[in-house]
Amino acid sequence: MREIRKRCAWVNLKNPLYVRYHDEEWGVPEHRDEKLYELLILESFQAGLSWECVLNKREAFREAFDGFALDRVCAYGEEKVDELMHNPGIIRNRRKIEAAIANSLVFRQIQGEFGSFDAYIWGFSAGETVREDYHLRTTSPLSDAISADLRRRGMRFVGSTIIYAYLQSIGMIFAHGRECDCAAQ
Repeated sequence: MREIRKRCAWVNLKNPLYVRYHDEEWGVPEHRDEKLYELLILESFQAGLSWECVLNKREAFREAFDGFALDRVCAYGEEKVDELMHNPGIIRNRRKIEAAIANSLVFRQIQGEFGSFDAYIWGFSAGETVREDYHLRTTSPLSDAISADLRRRGMRFVGSTIIYAYLQSIGMIFAHGRECDCAAQ
């Protein structure tokens, strides 16, 4: 991996987790369903908060949500919701926790319908990465369409802004700014 000296202006250089996320994950095309699932759940917890806040809690989320093992999360009941509501390491919002469980069930249904979530999500861009500077916008016709489809299928906390951020995180939208060394990739 090459050395990155200049980064997107949004990166908090004082936070090593954020710097590593920017340098190694953000904008890198992701096709593993396990990772697509984890990022989708984490992005849904971002609603109304900053990604940095969620990222700082990612390890606690991984532990609390059983390593984001899809089948385990799909089986969560009220007892697990209560346990999560008392976990100080994660974002304790009952609506978001319940949505994470419901969204997990929909994620699994999509896998069954399309063979993988990867085939479903990347099908919206015909497997291609869209390049645009992060300064440009916070939603797009692509995120609008995916958000609408996910909501139609029963997902919550998947508005167009959240989905746009998700598409950036999974590399479907490559949005490193011109000021960033990554933009030349």
